[in-house]
Amino acid sequence: MSATLVAVVLSLFSAVAYAAAAVAQERLASRTAGAGVLRLLGRGAWWWSVGLNAGAALLHVAALKYGTLTLVQPLGALTLVAAVPLGARMAGRRVTAVEWRGTALTLAGLCAVLVTASGPAPDDVLSVPQALAVAGVTATLIGALSRPGTRPGLRHATASGFASGVASALTQTVTVAATDRTGPLFSGQVVVVALLVAAFAAGGLLLSQTAYKGGLGAPLAVVTLANPIAAAVIGLSLLGERLQGGVAGLLLAGAGAAVAARGVVTLSRAAPKPAAAPSPPSPSADAPEEEHPVAAVLALEPGSAAYEPSLLPRQPKPGHLTPL
Repeated sequence: MSATLVAVVLSLFSAVAYAAAAVAQERLASRTAGAGVLRLLGRGAWWWSVGLNAGAALLHVAALKYGTLTLVQPLGALTLVAAVPLGARMAGRRVTAVEWRGTALTLAGLCAVLVTASGPAPDDVLSVPQALAVAGVTATLIGALSRPGTRPGLRHATASGFASGVASALTQTVTVAATDRTGPLFSGQVVVVALLVAAFAAGGLLLSQTAYKGGLGAPLAVVTLANPIAAAVIGLSLLGERLQGGVAGLLLAGAGAAVAARGVVTLSRAAPKPAAAPSPPSPSADAPEEEHPVAAVLALEPGSAAYEPSLLPRQPKPGHLTPL
């Protein structure tokens, strides 16, 4: 089995695991709106999603051992493709025709990208200065995107995608450097870059959890698009990765990326909006303006109690004495 095929298969399993984790995170975020990080850490559902993310990350690391960043990262778009049927299943509905169309566009675009991004197993790694420079630039972008302002969900999703893409690029450096057998397993380069991977992976997870509070569709689409963009920039500019086919291959990859992006956006917009809560009925013209105070407290209908005109004792009839 070729290295490219191994990378594709591992990426498929990783995408399914990431999709399951995203659905779990979105459901948890919708039930715990406004909850802080410490409260989330005390929930078992949160740790289930963390476990799913960890398993997906391990599969992703293995894929990066056999495939280049420009091959493995675009396959992350399959996360959204897998999340559509999973989310529909959890919501008790069927996948719509629009969602199927978005899935078809995404898969068609990814096929074009795979043709041009296929290549030998990676062998280049980032040096420590390069890794620190990438980390510094990414941290600055994340800080700018995380500032208070409009559309916090989409900005946090963008920051999460950048963090995850950089973590993948750094992970490939750790994987290749630790397994090439040309130096010590725990060299200074491996330790430093591994610490950066842990920081960006954890940051990307927390940022995505914050982004999903407004729903799963659009934030997951933004994460799915921002992740391969960040990784591809690093792979093409610093790791010497190239697309196959020259100018024609570059055009094909660009067209495939545009089609896949169109499919991802279609999937993000196809998710049905939750039904609005029914508004309370307006009071009729014949209803009294104020309810009886006891009826309001006991949730009784006004007028259900007998009317008492006064709290004074009843007066005896004329000519009769009041018994002692």
